[in-house]
Amino acid sequence: MHYQALLSDGRASRVASLAAEVERKLPELIDSTVRQILAEMPVYADARFVSHAELRNSVRANLEHVMRTLRGSDVPDLSQARVTGRARALQGAPLPELLRAYRIGLTEVWHRFVELTAVTQDLAALVAATTAIWALIDDLAEALTTAYRDTTAEVMVAHQNRRSALVEALFAGGAATEGALWDIARVLDLSLDGTFVVAAAETPRLGQEPLPQIEARLRALQHASAWRLTPDLQVGVVSLRDPAAASAIVSLVREHPVGRVGMSPVFTGLGNTARALHLARVALSSMTPGTSGLVQFTESPLAGLVASAPEASVQLAHHVLQPVLDLPGDDRNVLLLTLRAWFDCQGSTKLTSERMFCHPNTIRHRLKRITEELGRSLTNPADIAELGAALRALNLFPEATHLPAPRR
Repeated sequence: MHYQALLSDGRASRVASLAAEVERKLPELIDSTVRQILAEMPVYADARFVSHAELRNSVRANLEHVMRTLRGSDVPDLSQARVTGRARALQGAPLPELLRAYRIGLTEVWHRFVELTAVTQDLAALVAATTAIWALIDDLAEALTTAYRDTTAEVMVAHQNRRSALVEALFAGGAATEGALWDIARVLDLSLDGTFVVAAAETPRLGQEPLPQIEARLRALQHASAWRLTPDLQVGVVSLRDPAAASAIVSLVREHPVGRVGMSPVFTGLGNTARALHLARVALSSMTPGTSGLVQFTESPLAGLVASAPEASVQLAHHVLQPVLDLPGDDRNVLLLTLRAWFDCQGSTKLTSERMFCHPNTIRHRLKRITEELGRSLTNPADIAELGAALRALNLFPEATHLPAPRR
């Protein structure tokens, strides 16, 4: 029952007369309420969120409003409860403790009503007063709770917006000054001079996280991190307890891969995050589109180098492989597949033949033709390096196979 429902009831006059008597001793009521709150609630006794003076002022304002309402000289105005709820939310005071303090104050009021009605044995007046007080408690608690939760939501949104802006600045490299980096480190709970790694995971669909709950999962391993989601990537910087912890991060990210994930080398200094993100994106790009898994930049520096310079890599592919690329479709595809298989099998003709379900002599014949077409040797380290880089470029940029040769 809300207090407003009692105003037309005849019991309201009995409650009003009792309230008028209690109000005459309001200073004493305020003192006893403050003493009880301090005695029973360490959060207020230790002044963690409000000083004792602020607590007393709040108790006075709320009890004055309660007494005016019970006397009937004031309509049930819940604005003071809303003000208190908002103020305590901004101060970070816990809601259960706040509600408990309200109940202590109104229970003190009720005790005064009990003392007055005990003298006259007016049970009906006590019942009416009790009903009115607890109905008023419900109204005040509802108003206070709503204001508290609304304010908490506002604070969380504001904090998240600021956090997102700082994460964006960190990855964009726009926080060049020491002061800005210090502020970013403080808000994101990252060490300014710590050890880090950056991960970049492609999103399976627009707005969908490829690494769900990754921040909480890392926190469980005692690693702080900060993440942001873009239309095509989820990127994050992870603070490592020590450089060796990078292997644990790699294992965690690899648990449920839903697409390509690139990871930077381990680096120190939060100011190097933007550069590390570039290397993580390069590592991601070194993987064939449509595949799943994780590649750390240090695992395949050649693939990273090819991915970081698409135009130059395509030119390299044409420069090295042009004679084969100019062959008719079937011949071209067979020779390219054979060369790729030979590299994958570490130059073993036997393993290449098994992979391609061919006789080893067939593979030897194809390899001989490749060397003749390209004018390069599969025993010369320099030629092998160029062929490997060119194949990497074709693998990453398959459309280059069908493009006209770049002008030389």
